[in-house]
Amino acid sequence: MSAPEPMQYIENKTYAEIAVGDHAELTRTLKPQDIELFAVMSGDVNPAHVDAEYAKTDMFHGVIAHGMWGGALISAVLGTELPGPGTIFLNQSLTFEAPVGLGDTVTVRVEVTEKLEKGRVLLACTCLNQDGISVIEGVARVIAPRDKVRRPRVVLPEVHLHVQGAQYARLIAATEDLEPVRTAVVHPCDALSLSGALDATRQGIILPVLVGPKAKIEASAQEAGLSLKGFEVIDTPHSHAAAEAAVALVRAGTVDALMKGALHTDELMEAIVDTTLGLRTERRMSHVYVLDVPTYPKPLLITDAAINIYPDLGVKRDIVQNAIDLARALGTSLPKVAILSAVETVNPRITSTLDAAALCKMADRGQITGGLLDGPLAFDNAISPVAVAAKGIVSDVAGIADFLVAPDLEAANMIAKQLIYLAGADAAGIVLGARVPIILTSRADSTVSRLASCALAQLVINHQPSTLP
Repeated sequence: MSAPEPMQYIENKTYAEIAVGDHAELTRTLKPQDIELFAVMSGDVNPAHVDAEYAKTDMFHGVIAHGMWGGALISAVLGTELPGPGTIFLNQSLTFEAPVGLGDTVTVRVEVTEKLEKGRVLLACTCLNQDGISVIEGVARVIAPRDKVRRPRVVLPEVHLHVQGAQYARLIAATEDLEPVRTAVVHPCDALSLSGALDATRQGIILPVLVGPKAKIEASAQEAGLSLKGFEVIDTPHSHAAAEAAVALVRAGTVDALMKGALHTDELMEAIVDTTLGLRTERRMSHVYVLDVPTYPKPLLITDAAINIYPDLGVKRDIVQNAIDLARALGTSLPKVAILSAVETVNPRITSTLDAAALCKMADRGQITGGLLDGPLAFDNAISPVAVAAKGIVSDVAGIADFLVAPDLEAANMIAKQLIYLAGADAAGIVLGARVPIILTSRADSTVSRLASCALAQLVINHQPSTLP
């Protein structure tokens, strides 16, 4: 066991201890995260700092730091090194002599040039880049502390910057060269569901056929300030009839996807799973969440959170294969599949661990194709490299999973909702295994989530899925 790191302290120099010529330095390399964090903190979103495309056309031909980023580094030296804790800032002059670009290393130096009355001190402030070029010059006037301060250095929290919808923006961008999918929008009888469908239309993702009571659809359009001119509307008396009519359009080959509007999921699925007139295939239908989680570096898929309540091993096989097909359609050539349980070892008293082991063996035997499976894995071992290292797990999936297969609907739904409401994740969703993809949205979905759900269907349709034997 290694010895603990020694306690780090921060200590000042009092006015009595300071002498002309005393100096202190700090060195920092400019990273994209520095610019992003400074922009978030200050609200300064000048495109010269945060827009790489614009910055290419600017006089410096690339992204540069905010000028006051360097000023903040000077403040850090004054407040933590010389004079240090207890210093009161009175005045700071700054001259910006050269830009600081990404990857530049800046050395900040402050030097005492004069001691004045009443504890005042003047310090020359210089910032040099890695080539010795001065980027900032200035003078600081401060009141130096009278009393000695020596305190444990505060450990700063980790900061995770997340651009909301960034993962989804990439999904949507991937559809730019694809043909819009002709989609039956089932019972779009509120402003939210109708707006979502028309937003996807404007993005070129779907071509909607609006199925439901025409008067209600028109009223919803009026409420949302939308025009239905040029859109096909199939009039039905109520939501149940709208679901049946939309399914009939699929069976007739008129549309290639379904999109849920303002009706319950159960009502839509009842028409879809009908043994005679529905959209069943040999593959079991299942739902997949595609989550944009602020603390996870890539889209995280979770299944099945909406269709199969307590799936047996055979159903889980289809659930896994559906999700693999989706992940591959999204551009992941070999999806890493974590089969979840409460523990990472097989326990005969925990059925989900037996199912996980069986699913991994089924993949070995070619009964599940296109993905890399491991399980059982507890949730932390599936998504956290730190947890994996702590438990000594050797795995090509653990800690970096592309998607999580929960033991049952309850677990999957709770995991997804916790990530949405506690971790700030955005959620897109789709049902696979039917004749066509089914776009499921909820009232809580953001605009970008609705667009992402439509993009999932478009990407699935334009990708050749694998098939079970």
